[in-house]
Amino acid sequence: MREHDPTPSPSRRALLKQAAGGTLIFLLGPNELAWGAELVAVRVWPAQDYTRVTLESDTALNATFFSVDRPNRLVIDIEGLALSSQLKELVRKIRSDDPYIAGVRVGQYKPSVARLVIDLKQAIKPQVFGLAPVAAYQHRLVFDLHPGAPIDPRVALNAGTPEAPASSPTAAPSAPASPTLPGVQAPASAAQQSPAAVAGMAAQRSSEQAADAMNDALGEFIGGLRRPPADADRSDTRVATRTPPRPADKDTKPAARPEPRPTAERLEPIEPPPAATDATQRLVIVALDAGHGGEDPGAVGPSGLYEKDVVLAVARKLRTRINALPGMRAMLTRESDYFVPLHERVNKARRVQADLFVSIHADAFMNPEARGASVFALSETGATSAAARWMAKKENAADIVGGVNIKTKDATIMRALLDMSTTAQIKDSLKLGQAVLGHLGKVGRLHKPRVEQAGFAVLKAPDIPSILVETGFISNPEEESKLKDESYQAQLADALLAGIQRYFARNPPLARNRAL
Repeated sequence: MREHDPTPSPSRRALLKQAAGGTLIFLLGPNELAWGAELVAVRVWPAQDYTRVTLESDTALNATFFSVDRPNRLVIDIEGLALSSQLKELVRKIRSDDPYIAGVRVGQYKPSVARLVIDLKQAIKPQVFGLAPVAAYQHRLVFDLHPGAPIDPRVALNAGTPEAPASSPTAAPSAPASPTLPGVQAPASAAQQSPAAVAGMAAQRSSEQAADAMNDALGEFIGGLRRPPADADRSDTRVATRTPPRPADKDTKPAARPEPRPTAERLEPIEPPPAATDATQRLVIVALDAGHGGEDPGAVGPSGLYEKDVVLAVARKLRTRINALPGMRAMLTRESDYFVPLHERVNKARRVQADLFVSIHADAFMNPEARGASVFALSETGATSAAARWMAKKENAADIVGGVNIKTKDATIMRALLDMSTTAQIKDSLKLGQAVLGHLGKVGRLHKPRVEQAGFAVLKAPDIPSILVETGFISNPEEESKLKDESYQAQLADALLAGIQRYFARNPPLARNRAL
């Protein structure tokens, strides 16, 4: 026996359970279908690394998909979903500067199947997967559109520009917004052909960098690398300290310059001419990791300030300062508001052979009175405090909130990445952390006067000194107000830079002994 509400509200959609037999009863408004899940939200996260599209619903969604080329499209059929205003909203959320999506078309393919056709600007490698409810999210169906030719961060780093997609986002015209799939096969555009060409250029650039790295190592072996005293307090970032020759007195003749040495030795000469010094130095690379992003907002302040926005602003300011220094270059693990898995942040730093890894965050705690900046390094044994253990657990859960396709993870590689941390890396990380902590203390209050340690997954690069900086407690109303202020963000960037410079002054990087 079914019970019906004789006067349902037009906007009312409820699911009731009959007390006696447990019969499911749907109370539906006009134009609603009894089988469908209800979309809660649709979101699009465009980025150079990849574009993510998320459909959040009250129940889990099943989807099948296939790719079509000439022109490039991704066709997705979602079961149990009816065409709705929320789904149509996805069409309006596509931005013209999206590197991968030219447009989206939606329609009711079958009575119980909604179809999405994503018109693409270039060939992509799609990933489609579901995520169970977590934090503030309900069920999510995620479409990750990765470039067909992987982006090599080393090419962008050497060019001094942010990472770019394999082809220009505006090179290919948008596909026509017809209600059905176009049947005419268009010729491949320049944008569709460019990934292979760019990949070839990246391979050539990598070969040249490998040769340069080998020359660096040979120069170190033959000429030697003079390391300054451990207690020297300098802020330069060169591989070796060199004192420029003093100007000769008027009554004395200048000393004759020695004959040039072979190429390998001239990479690291003992007393090079001042004009040749900058040309012989390799770049010192600092990887800056702005925590969270995209689907993962991080901590949220009392006024609604997102951690992901604050730390990205600080990271960008710090990158500008580092890039302004001769011989130094900074790389961001994320350029804008999108999610990057924890292991990929570490992988990006290792691919550019970063000399340091600095992860920037804004703390939060249940007690709004908590305040002050903190610096963390990795621990192989255990956390130095209960708060450090709690913080590591919270930050390591970012993959769950942000949404990672677990099927694409190689368990062996992941386990190795998390277990390969070494004593030497931790020792250098503590030195870096102490240098940064000292300068943060000049900007604001410190939560702890020492560098703490815990098992942060993002700090587990085995060969890169790595620290995690909590710039303050965003859960504290006073500190949230300061973190929102651009001038205070600039002060934080200055303090981080000063700490990094102090570390390099006492621990100058050696010439590379491995190929790129």
